[in-house]
Amino acid sequence: MVRWLGVLVSASLFLVGMSPADRALAQKSGGTLKFYLPDSPASMSIIEEATAFAVGPMMGVFNNLVMFDQNEKQNRLETIRPDLATAWSWSDDKTKLTLALRQGVKWHDGRSFTAKDAECTWNLLLEKSVEKLRINPRLSWYKNLDSVTTNGDFEVTFHLKRPQPSFLMLLANGGSAACLSP
Repeated sequence: MVRWLGVLVSASLFLVGMSPADRALAQKSGGTLKFYLPDSPASMSIIEEATAFAVGPMMGVFNNLVMFDQNEKQNRLETIRPDLATAWSWSDDKTKLTLALRQGVKWHDGRSFTAKDAECTWNLLLEKSVEKLRINPRLSWYKNLDSVTTNGDFEVTFHLKRPQPSFLMLLANGGSAACLSP
């Protein structure tokens, strides 16, 4: 009987510790995120790394233009949500994807995030930039992407060579996280 009482008390304490109210009280801004990783990432550059050992930890540092809803069990086109983009639309021929960008976003140095940052990132990924990546594991993802243009400070358009309905899903993938500053 004493043994069962001990199990009951332990289970009760565990459930109280896992309650939503407790988690809400524990949330605070800042701090250090620590978690176990069985390997060391080669770098902290999401766009230059292809393994979960770099992408996983750094997804909490970088933003995507769009992202899959993290509360959904399966990634689908319908579960894509805004992140740095606030809205998107396709041209009638489905070869141009235009994204309206969030205003008021700042880089760590206080500079504003603009469409030029997104253009810079994809020019680097497409190897159309003066700067070069050490390795470019996702270059094949963007073979259908012809160019990226800006329409003012807060709108960017991806120009595809042919229609590709899954293109938005490539942008929502964690490996596409990162917009670099020119």
